[in-house]
Amino acid sequence: MIKEISGGVCAAQGFKASGVHCGVKAGSSPDKNDLALILSEKECAAAGVYTLNRVKAAPIYVTMDHLENGVAWGVVANSGNANACCPMSHENAEAMCGFAAKATGREAEDFVVCSTGVIGQTINIQALQTGMPKAAAALSSDGSDAAAAAIMTTDTVKKEIAVSFELGGKTVRMGAIAKGSGMIHPNMGTMLAFVTTDCAVTTEMLEDALREVSAKTFNRVTVDGDTSTNDTCVVLANGMAGNELIEWKDESYETFKAALDYVCRHLARAIAADGEGASRLVTCKMTGARSEESAERLAKAVVGSALVKAAMFGADANWGRVLCAMGYSKAPFRPEHVDISFESSAGSILVCEQGDGLAFDEELAKKVLTEKEVVIAVNLNEGEDEAECWGCDLTYDYVKINGDYRT
Repeated sequence: MIKEISGGVCAAQGFKASGVHCGVKAGSSPDKNDLALILSEKECAAAGVYTLNRVKAAPIYVTMDHLENGVAWGVVANSGNANACCPMSHENAEAMCGFAAKATGREAEDFVVCSTGVIGQTINIQALQTGMPKAAAALSSDGSDAAAAAIMTTDTVKKEIAVSFELGGKTVRMGAIAKGSGMIHPNMGTMLAFVTTDCAVTTEMLEDALREVSAKTFNRVTVDGDTSTNDTCVVLANGMAGNELIEWKDESYETFKAALDYVCRHLARAIAADGEGASRLVTCKMTGARSEESAERLAKAVVGSALVKAAMFGADANWGRVLCAMGYSKAPFRPEHVDISFESSAGSILVCEQGDGLAFDEELAKKVLTEKEVVIAVNLNEGEDEAECWGCDLTYDYVKINGDYRT
């Protein structure tokens, strides 16, 4: 049984975190944390997944290099600047790790490094150098909330979760923080996610679990069709729970993977719900498919459609846009077999059956689509497989936020 608990990235034994303001972005409020630090008491098995964008920010390459040996002790991350596509980016990413190492008594190679913010501007490395001792001094078992705030950019809410579960009679804990609001599209997005656990698990098993889980959680989120240069998800496992080491894909591995899926699914939904300017979370549940792959491709097309997203903003039951998006997804299906319903806490309404439109109550449809979370339920009536993807509506505020993001 997976139980939600408090503590975020500090819920697991041996982890501390902090978040402080150091002024990475000129003119930023002193109340806005912009430097996060996470540190384990013991060396961790570590694994990461990254953006598939061909243009990758320097921190990703530094993190890949540091995780080549499969271990890490902590994470250092900033908001306010992506440290991407700018002079001295690689050197500055390495310098951040060096500052964290000096402030904590570790080595630079012990740290994962991440940045988020505007692309193409050289990062204020002096601010980070000055702020790092303050971040190290603030490390606390209650520091997850401050760290979560420090990685936010256009996010309107902090994204944080922790769970506990049992493995071989031992209580294991897992916690996470994440950021993500815009430039979000399948194959990650402008998102950072840091997961910590006291589970004893090998790096190989950790890598496999993270790849399997991220494919069905973070990679099923889309906000605006843009894939970022910086997205990173890293898992650190320090083994302090004392469970028997997970080194095979046995029952313990499946339990661990289920907990990781629970955590990442929660964060993925939170990222979609907090899409820039969004007023509602839109979920597409694609059932009755020939394969999970085709179901996922179809569902991604639906939640990624600008026209579908605009219809959701207007609470307009324009189901034709759903079927249209499915049609250009390049996934195989038979339109004449498709049923489409809109669902929410206000009820459910069938609007298309066997590929044809139905007469339906427009007033009820409006009521269903006005709720904060809306489900587009599609039954392909062709097989047993299914997939679920998450997005949000497209509002006027999205353009306002991104029209002057750099300035």
